[in-house]
Amino acid sequence: MKTIVALQAAITAASLDFEPTPAELDAIEQEMPLIRAEVELLDAQIMTIDRPVNELDERRIRRARRRVLAARRALANTTADEVA
Repeated sequence: MKTIVALQAAITAASLDFEPTPAELDAIEQEMPLIRAEVELLDAQIMTIDRPVNELDERRIRRARRRVLAARRALANTTADEVA
């Protein structure tokens, strides 16, 4: 009887040896402003989880949402420019 675990380990190990292609790295780099803006929004929302939201928190969340929207707009515009 053959063990399935040994076969599975060989398959799994081979699939983890790949690195991102240069095209994938360029795509990540292009989306990095949006990723940073989303992380900033998430940080602002996390800070308000365990306490009441005050005026400063509302401003921080509002600014973070605006940055996310601006980053999404910029990313969509650059993507649209590249396609056209």
